[in-house]
Amino acid sequence: MSDFCDKDIELLIDDHERTMKGMYEILKTIDAPSDVKKLSEDKLEILANEMREALFNRLTKIGGHFGPNFGMVETTIAMHYVFESPKDKFVFDVSHQSYPHKMLTGRRNGYINDENFAEDSGYTNPEESEHDFFNVGHTSTSIALAAGLAKARDLKNGKENIVAVIGDGSLSGGEAMEGLNIAGEMESNFIIVVNDNEIAIAENHGGIYKNLKELRETKGQAANNIFKAYGLDYIYEEDGNDIQKMISLFKKVKDIDHPIVVHIHTQKGKGYELAEKNKEYWHWTMPFDRETGVPKVSFGEGESYLAMTVDYIFEKAKTDKDFLVITPAMPGALGLTAEQRIELGHQYLDVGIAEEAAVAVASGAAKNGANPLLFTNMTFIQRAYDQISQDLCINNNPVTMVMNFSSFDGLTDVTHLGIFGLAAFTNIPNLIVLAPTSAEEYLNMLSWSVEQREHPVMILIPGNQVAHREADLNYSDINTYKIEKKGEKTAILALGDFYQRGEELAEAIRKELGYEPTLINPRFASGLDTDVLEGLKKDHTLVITLEDGILEGGFGHKISSYYGASDMKVKNYGLNKEFYDRYDPEALLREVGMTTEQIISDIKTM
Repeated sequence: MSDFCDKDIELLIDDHERTMKGMYEILKTIDAPSDVKKLSEDKLEILANEMREALFNRLTKIGGHFGPNFGMVETTIAMHYVFESPKDKFVFDVSHQSYPHKMLTGRRNGYINDENFAEDSGYTNPEESEHDFFNVGHTSTSIALAAGLAKARDLKNGKENIVAVIGDGSLSGGEAMEGLNIAGEMESNFIIVVNDNEIAIAENHGGIYKNLKELRETKGQAANNIFKAYGLDYIYEEDGNDIQKMISLFKKVKDIDHPIVVHIHTQKGKGYELAEKNKEYWHWTMPFDRETGVPKVSFGEGESYLAMTVDYIFEKAKTDKDFLVITPAMPGALGLTAEQRIELGHQYLDVGIAEEAAVAVASGAAKNGANPLLFTNMTFIQRAYDQISQDLCINNNPVTMVMNFSSFDGLTDVTHLGIFGLAAFTNIPNLIVLAPTSAEEYLNMLSWSVEQREHPVMILIPGNQVAHREADLNYSDINTYKIEKKGEKTAILALGDFYQRGEELAEAIRKELGYEPTLINPRFASGLDTDVLEGLKKDHTLVITLEDGILEGGFGHKISSYYGASDMKVKNYGLNKEFYDRYDPEALLREVGMTTEQIISDIKTM
């Protein structure tokens, strides 16, 4: 909620008019943090307004993380005013709130000049600037990373300040708590800025946030203080959006000789009324119209796999009292609204930003008779690899995990790639990984998985447009592929959302090469149908695999390994084992030789 009075609004309007008159007058003079230190108090306030205008310029046109950055403008200015970056080292958790930091460290053009937008990623990036120390896009990492910087400093008898910034619900992550635990035994300079804006991506969950609320309400004086329980010093500032108060606060802790938590209360989305009132919606945004807040880019009308999943969840919840929906702070992975989450009641559990706990809780729930469905994005569930292996699959408990953004054309930032999921999870024993090709197949797999009691199952939500085809109802006959079209010479195994590409390739072979190839829907990404593979030896000389992920350790390599001692030629198509960053998906397919035309050319040579 906004605390502005009429006088405040008038001042903001005057500031906005001054900013528009001399567009980025102050910001354009900031080439390095040393330039921030030269500014007077009133000019620092103008700088803050100009930085918000620069944020509007970028975010209204290309989108990005809105609320986290608008809420961190004043704190970031104060950090650079007091500390000596890059000698003093800042580590931003998730780093989705680092846009203001980038503006003050020589990268303002990525915000004020449209032609420079592509120069800056959405996260801290050492390749961009010496003021960034890590390429980070996942939560709960900053304290442990910064603790490592501090340890190395102490080994070298250094004197620089090490500052970790954490917020937006990230404290509930196990790595954050582990980092606090490590910091509690340190005996040298270490500053942990807890940016408390009262929300994660959606609402906060976890007992730790009850204590943060108590600390806010008592202005940091509550007897129950989780940070002190870890052995840390502690200081509180109610107005983290007041530049001068933050400057004063940071001056108090600069060069401190022991670890301290600097707990600041900020307003997420500050400076844009729509974002202040609806913090969840404005955590991240598509390009939008500033006056109305309406997105400029539409996700398209009609069917979506996410909407189908939500519909399934509500139908299942009504008929099965043991059905439990679990997410690690990612209701947006399916588009579950706040109202829908409330409607699910006790059948919905958000464990907070804690993927490891989400998997273990799901396993425990399944063991005790519940039918759990866990969902999040593929990039985040990778953090729980050990729990999937140990807590879930060794115990073979029937948990269904639904993964969004496991496709090459979903999230393209290097920190959020889903293309490693097939290689990572299809090699865990007992885990059935299903790759549906259509709406019918997806919903049937989902229904079968939740109702069966034999296996843990991971289902990859297709990343392409919704397709419709007939599909089996039951998948209990594990690792059985489906021959969709029987042909000769060449067999195409097109996995999951690449099945439609397989259909296109089969048609091109028929037209250009004059024969009908065999088209197979593997369905099971984690196993081999040896009967089908053996059968292909009779009238095929070439097997082609298509998969939406990296090749090494993936589905295609399993097929190649099976045929290794035979005369069958196998050609795998997928992505290289690389950390791709902000790429054009179709251009990437051309780069790895995966277009239909390129594959046809390969077939001719083989």
